[in-house]
Amino acid sequence: MYAITGNDLQLTEVPDPVPAPDEVLIDVVAAGVNRADVQQRAGHYPPPAGASEILGLEVSGRIAAIGAQVTGWSIGDEVCALLSGGGYAQRVAAPAAQLLPIPAGVSLRDAAALPEVACTVTSNLLMAARLQPGETLLIHGGSSGIGTHAIQVAKALGARVAVTARSPEKLERCAELGADVLIDYSYEDFVAALAPPHHHGADVILDVVGGGYLSRNLDVLAVNGRLVIIGLLGGRTGELDLGKLLAKRGSILGTTLRSRPAHGPGSKAEVVAATLKGTWPLIAATAGSGQPGAHTVVPVIDSVFPLAEAAAALDHLTTGSVIGKIVLDVS
Repeated sequence: MYAITGNDLQLTEVPDPVPAPDEVLIDVVAAGVNRADVQQRAGHYPPPAGASEILGLEVSGRIAAIGAQVTGWSIGDEVCALLSGGGYAQRVAAPAAQLLPIPAGVSLRDAAALPEVACTVTSNLLMAARLQPGETLLIHGGSSGIGTHAIQVAKALGARVAVTARSPEKLERCAELGADVLIDYSYEDFVAALAPPHHHGADVILDVVGGGYLSRNLDVLAVNGRLVIIGLLGGRTGELDLGKLLAKRGSILGTTLRSRPAHGPGSKAEVVAATLKGTWPLIAATAGSGQPGAHTVVPVIDSVFPLAEAAAALDHLTTGSVIGKIVLDVS
């Protein structure tokens, strides 16, 4: 088979992966592109022990072989999968517990854009932060792959959604997806935008910035609010006023997805199971328009690149102009 290898991301012939007893082999149709791939390429995000060195944390395709311990799946089934690596290839081995069926109305190619964002949003908004109907969710980076998915899921669950983004075009797309409060962080202060008398702050904050926003996130956090940090684009450290945190009875949570164990409490298998139950039923395409309807969650695709142009896809992701997800066409 062929796969993308090396820091120069060249298409290279490599041996086919061999599925373990609890895994399936997938003939890949498409692979999702994530910022973690950019970090791994730069040497800042090595794969977990035992994971493939090949980039790619999510794919869609058809099952080509099944391990001896796998039940409930058949050869030829169309699936998408959450991976620890190996997705930028014609074939990949994936744990059966990390497979998801293709949602009705979503193309097999577009489904490659779903596993990472769906599992990230489920694990953080539902499992960690316990987002409730009527609460206000603040999403930093609302036009990102995670952001565009989180907007739709939160609205389907009955929450009010505020987003930060950098341009009118990105904010307009966030509004189309259901965002209620639009904040251009290049000149607007998100703390002031959610302050009384019009708002009571944010009950839940989904943050990819990290240290650079820590103090201000605490300022905007509502009483009993939950700050969930899932990225460190703004640095690893920040100043925290513990007195303010105590006064607000707030919580600060930090989570990752890739480094979770395959099975057991807090595992990828647990997150995938929660995704299948909690948010996967919300995902369906709106026929013809590509726009979400009431209580509908759809994959938001920015662009599609051939597998051989993976380097160009990652370069495009780093431009800051992407809205939603980039997909590599492997078929």
